[in-house]
Amino acid sequence: MKSQIDALVHGAVDYEDGLDRLAVAPAADVDPALFAALAEAAGRVFRGGWQPVELHRVVVRRGGTDRPLLGRALVDAVAAHLRGFPRKGVDERWLAQADELEAAVWWGADDRYVTELAARHRRDRISAIDDLLGLLRVLAELPPIEVLVPPPGSAPRRVSAAHVDVRLLDRVRALLAKAESTSYPAEAETYTAKAQELVARHSIDEALLAGRGGPDATVVPFARRIGVDHPYEGEKASLLSAVAEANRCHTVWSPDHGFTTVFGFDADIDAVDLLYTSLLVQANRAMAKSEPPGGKAGRARLKAFRQSFLVAYAVRIGERLARVAEAAIEAAPEQADLLPVLRSRDEQVRETMAKVFPRTVRGRGSRVDSREGWESGREAADRATLL
Repeated sequence: MKSQIDALVHGAVDYEDGLDRLAVAPAADVDPALFAALAEAAGRVFRGGWQPVELHRVVVRRGGTDRPLLGRALVDAVAAHLRGFPRKGVDERWLAQADELEAAVWWGADDRYVTELAARHRRDRISAIDDLLGLLRVLAELPPIEVLVPPPGSAPRRVSAAHVDVRLLDRVRALLAKAESTSYPAEAETYTAKAQELVARHSIDEALLAGRGGPDATVVPFARRIGVDHPYEGEKASLLSAVAEANRCHTVWSPDHGFTTVFGFDADIDAVDLLYTSLLVQANRAMAKSEPPGGKAGRARLKAFRQSFLVAYAVRIGERLARVAEAAIEAAPEQADLLPVLRSRDEQVRETMAKVFPRTVRGRGSRVDSREGWESGREAADRATLL
């Protein structure tokens, strides 16, 4: 049975014929073999550097909205994989992602997983087998990537992190939520200005503390992969890069997988993540208000407008953020001590990125085919509220 499943997954036999044979075969033979194949494939990609949340995102992205069972089965694979390791021996960041997905073993027996999965989600048996094969095919196509968080079974990496006040992050999120929901620009500016003040001050304080050899002196730069959704992934990745650069981080965009790896210190990466998400919400809202009418005749024009809008938005936001970052440094009373520390931290971030990505290729810039979109994007960026 394993050989039949492998042949189907790797395209060695006609898919429809192979699926029909599995559908009529005894469940007692098919179910254990399919579950074992899923567990083996998931273990391979986890050992290959993939983390639960980003793997789930890629699976859902490739499966599409018409095959939701792929994502749900992947969550089950996460739970099954974790079952083989004591929680205390698993990296906390890996566990946190599994918890975020609400991964838990709900099925009674592994050899009945396929039958129970179909019943749980009200699918017929053939559809369940088809979706599991689809998941196996996605997993088989994924190559190993950079290991940022040690997978279960390897020693957790004790990365020294800054002591970020959780209450501070909660306050920033609350301020951003209010800024995004209000229809009054002045009110939004008030909320985001306060959020910006909190984050900028924390980042500067952390850098100075490390420079003086304080409790956070051993903090080291790290990396985080942030998903970039389609459509217009390249333009959105440019926005993320602009936000990261202004917050003393560096990025590597991986278009094949739909994520950007952000390198920096934890507090700065947190700021990048929050700010990018907020600005993207504001960009989409502004773009929807200013875009030209669509329809068949205007489809090409609409696409050009949106691409140009996002390019201009990213460029202008980068300019604004750069000025804000410079102003925050100039306002710091300990500027003489701060500047050498910031230069040293930037060198550390670049060295970390070079170790993970020793060879990178500079991406080509996005085309601007709509002057209307470019001007609207810059205007929207000028109106956008900053973290």
